[in-house]
Amino acid sequence: MRRQGTMAAAYTGSASSYAPRAAAMNAPERLPGLDTAALGRSVDEAWDRRIVPELGDYIRIPAKSPLFDPDWAAHGHIDTVVRRAAAWVESRKLAGLKLEVIRLAHADGTPRTPVIFFDLPATKPGGNDPGAPTVLLYGHLDKQPEFSGWRNDLGPWTPKYQDGLLYGRGGADDGYAVYAAVSALEALDAQGLTRPRCVGLIESCEESGSGDLPAYLDALRPRLGEVALVVCLDSGAGNYDQLWLTTSLRGNVTGTLKVEVLTEGVHSGDSSGVVPSSFRILRQLLDRLEDSATGRLLPESLHCTIPTDRVEQARAAARILGDEVWRRFPWACGADGGFTLPMSTDPTEALLNRTWRPTLSVTGAAGLPAVGDAGNVLRPCTAFKLSLRLPPLVDGHEAAVKLKALLEDNAPYNARVIFQPDGRAGPHDDGTLPGARWGATGWNAPAIAPWLEDALQAASQAHYGAPCGSIGQGGTIPLMSLLQQGFPKAQMMVCGVLGPKSNAHGPNEFLHVPYGKKLTASVAQVIAAMGAGD
Repeated sequence: MRRQGTMAAAYTGSASSYAPRAAAMNAPERLPGLDTAALGRSVDEAWDRRIVPELGDYIRIPAKSPLFDPDWAAHGHIDTVVRRAAAWVESRKLAGLKLEVIRLAHADGTPRTPVIFFDLPATKPGGNDPGAPTVLLYGHLDKQPEFSGWRNDLGPWTPKYQDGLLYGRGGADDGYAVYAAVSALEALDAQGLTRPRCVGLIESCEESGSGDLPAYLDALRPRLGEVALVVCLDSGAGNYDQLWLTTSLRGNVTGTLKVEVLTEGVHSGDSSGVVPSSFRILRQLLDRLEDSATGRLLPESLHCTIPTDRVEQARAAARILGDEVWRRFPWACGADGGFTLPMSTDPTEALLNRTWRPTLSVTGAAGLPAVGDAGNVLRPCTAFKLSLRLPPLVDGHEAAVKLKALLEDNAPYNARVIFQPDGRAGPHDDGTLPGARWGATGWNAPAIAPWLEDALQAASQAHYGAPCGSIGQGGTIPLMSLLQQGFPKAQMMVCGVLGPKSNAHGPNEFLHVPYGKKLTASVAQVIAAMGAGD
């Protein structure tokens, strides 16, 4: 029975207060009673009959994250996808399942985005005792905005299933996660295999930096149990030929940089040469941050030493993927008729650039009229939306504070310069903005336990016919750093369906359904391996 939670807790502590006891475990070499072929058939049926149709309805709903829809509560789209997902989970009639849609509020009474929390008791003897290991399954239901450039026959809110690909915004990032997670558990229980207790946490603020999530983690901490394995289904894959384990995620600082020089636009012939261009000033400010010739970010505080094992993993992934590391992007025609060149054609360097080195992107602009509407006017202001990706070991909030000072201090021509970072997950600890925090810190996976390594390899061979690969990802999942602090002994299975050309956040986003089926079966098999361990 689903209850509409009214928990009124506020986030007052840090994630580090969540630390559990370690759970020792050894997985057997074989899983007694596991029929991998039957597992695959069960999962395939779930996707074909239930998941794909439900995801089609999910895609139709413009459940944009609060950063892109400040009036999300009034519009009701996030509430709709949360309610639908909760009802779908309950419809599967898993024995002993308890599910709750929890809604907390900020200190001023405004609503936080809701989360789905479900609890499925263990079928393993002793698995529900205090201190028994628990699996935490994570996903999110909020979406990025529409973006432009969709194919004529596609659209962000118009699902289309073609040749095994489900097109539309949010299906792959990350609407499928809750449906795949529950279907994996259902397939296990259908075989009568023992498994540990499993809890699910499905949020609706991830694309805005998971700013609401710490409050829910704090409120739910007594109900999570001793988390020994985190299964996060919000990541990507190097190809569609094998299971891929994500070993690191970059952090992120986003915000708006605005330069203002006038109160209104003026004739460019009359004013240019006297009034400094707001665009030129903005260029000067960005030159403080980035070498425009190479793209290297200049502040050393934004860099970190890349661990040796991550360099070796990048080399191993590069040997598998080769030039597809960079060829997979939709390059425009270049100056000589060929395609535009990447920053590096060396696959290893390209992988390290997108996973362990900081980068700056300008993702939006304001104050600039459309080309067809541009007159001879010196504009009063220019604003850029900045996205700064950070190495996994760089603190996101500290980076945001330093970035704000770097851009705002000693402004050229004494212009009005404001850099406003977006709020992110976690408490604000410097006293400058109570109740908020800037930046999202990245994540570097803990050393993998032998049982998990064996289980991942077995699952990949069983369902893909190829070994499991390891790869860093350039995206950000704020939850992972919080969980690593809170559950330092937990193992992490971070994976997902975002492979080549899936184009999350951009036009023509698709979910590779055959890969999603195999990933779902692999998750089920890994959970079964954990359940079979000592």
